[in-house]
Amino acid sequence: MSYVYVILHKESMTYTKATQFSQEQQEVARIAKVLSHPARIAILQHLAETKTCISGDISSALPLSRTTVSQHLTELKNAGLIKGEIDGLTVCYCIDQEQYDRARYLLETMLAAIKSTCCDNSCNC
Repeated sequence: MSYVYVILHKESMTYTKATQFSQEQQEVARIAKVLSHPARIAILQHLAETKTCISGDISSALPLSRTTVSQHLTELKNAGLIKGEIDGLTVCYCIDQEQYDRARYLLETMLAAIKSTCCDNSCNC
């Protein structure tokens, strides 16, 4: 009689705890993570206030170095909240309205669905 032993290594498994959550929950978490830094909020606000694509250096409008702004722009772009095109030495950034609307919808839906059932006058929390 012969036996076959299977050894599973944690690193080789594609199953993660994240897969136990819905695609929507994972998407909301990714958006929330990107929005969790005040510099990224400031960048989005600045882009929205200008109401146009910003070419060149936006670090002059923020209390951050060009390198730091660039890193935050990359995070926002990777998340799909902004888009940018490089034309020679010029970089043009603006809010990706379609992706922003999706993020807004997901966040609003999630927040509206969570309602407190605690803290009536009978508990001590």
